[in-house]
Formats: sequence, C-alpha cells, structure tokens
Amino acid sequence: QVHVVESGGGLVQPGGSLTLSCTVSGSDFSLYGGNWYRQAPGKQRDLVATITSGGSTDYADSVNGRFTISRDSAKKMVYLQMNGLKPEDTAVYYCNAFVGPTVWARTSYWGQGTQVTVSS
Repeated sequence: QVHVVESGGGLVQPGGSLTLSCTVSGSDFSLYGGNWYRQAPGKQRDLVATITSGGSTDYADSVNGRFTISRDSAKKMVYLQMNGLKPEDTAVYYCNAFVGPTVWARTSYWGQGTQVTVSS
C-alpha cells in the first residue's frame, strides 16, 4: 500500500524556479532513490533525472545544469529543484520512487503527477 504523491507544481514564468516534492507514504520500507519523469501533451513520458541509492545523480541533456534531484531518506521524499525554467519544460512531472525493505528488494512506485507550466 505504498503511495507516492508529487506536489509543488504550478505556473511559473520563464527563467523562474520550482521545487517539486515526491512524498512516499503507506510503508515502513526505506526510500533508496528515484526518478523524475515528465510528459508533455502529445509526447512520451521521458526520464528527466535519476538519483540512486548511493546518491549518484543523472540528468537528461535538456535539463542538465538547471535541474537538481535530491532525496531525504529520513522523510522518504525525493525532490526536483528546477531553475531557469523554459516553456519547453511544461509537462506533467511524475515521481518514480524506489522503496523496499532493502536496497536489493526495492520496487519502484509511481505518483499521480504534478503539472508544471512555464509561461509568461
């Protein structure tokens, strides 16, 4: 009964910033990392950022240098700090959290998404 909920989306002007939060609840298991994806209208869901159980990060070329993924395992949260937002960043952003009793038994769970709209 793991639940993953994204929050923090909204309307922001180009060049602005938003921080998305991904909250894991409904489980005593640990959070080991996760991914942020986004899906714009008419496009597939694309991987934006990854953070591993060890804290290593990776980013899509389109957001590298502007976005930062992080996690707070104690709070069971994954964050995506988005700076220098562009209209092309407009999409529904989804969290895919890695949760499990151990890092090797972890399973990914999807949130429902949060809308980010970058427009003047």
